[in-house]
Amino acid sequence: MLTLFRWFSRFPLRVLHALGALLGWITYACSPTYRRRLQANATLAGVPEAEWRGAIASAGRMVAEIPYLWGRPPGEPILPKVRFENEGLLADALAQGKGVLLLTPHMGSFEVTAQAIAERFGATQPITVLYRPARHPLLKELVRTSRERPNLMAAPATLSGVRQMIRALRKGEMVGLLPDQVPPDGMGVWAPFFGQPAYTMTLASRLVQQTGATLLLTWGERLPHGAGFVQRFLPFPEALPADAAESAAAINRAMEGLIRQRPSQYLWGYHRYKAPREQPAASENKE
Repeated sequence: MLTLFRWFSRFPLRVLHALGALLGWITYACSPTYRRRLQANATLAGVPEAEWRGAIASAGRMVAEIPYLWGRPPGEPILPKVRFENEGLLADALAQGKGVLLLTPHMGSFEVTAQAIAERFGATQPITVLYRPARHPLLKELVRTSRERPNLMAAPATLSGVRQMIRALRKGEMVGLLPDQVPPDGMGVWAPFFGQPAYTMTLASRLVQQTGATLLLTWGERLPHGAGFVQRFLPFPEALPADAAESAAAINRAMEGLIRQRPSQYLWGYHRYKAPREQPAASENKE
């Protein structure tokens, strides 16, 4: 499998995106469960079919570009493929020295987001991103090592990973989270997401409260025909409440605002409204 992964990593991005679009439609056609979930989630959000149908191919492109993004040699930059929009917002936040928490939904290329930010800003203030370790030992090592690059660290979704992110923010560095990812039981609250109760992480608001970090929104728009990406930065649209449930609802509203900008690039097939899984064993949470 690793050999196949490395082989695909040599393909041009435009070829991978073309293959990925085909993969997305094949998956949609062959998996009734995935198809029903994608349609149901987009319908709950009130998004017309004409606006969400592009997400079918987009989901396949997201999968197909992973070998390119993860398998690229460490010395090969991603920045030639990325155009920044409103990057001064991040630069100003970093200049305050309080740390920056960047939130992005499962939208566009969230894998390229951290790599581009690390290359552009990481020499002075590195970025740490949260990830969920894979269960298979081979995939576990691949996911961890592939995501870590110069000035880009990966923190597991465990207690030790949370401590790692707190330390990074207190040093004035950056942390990246996908707050629309369903957290383990006990690590979130039920909050509205497109009008439906969704189990939502409280980690983002806790990190801000404990460190005083600046909260920003970002996402990497995938351009057509493998032309690259546009990395967009936006301010968080409202003051973050102190109450856990209210802050989770505010973060969900912010994610909804981003998703409505480009619903054709959101991962509507993600099981957003599922019940949370049980927390990992205590031994997995130790540093």
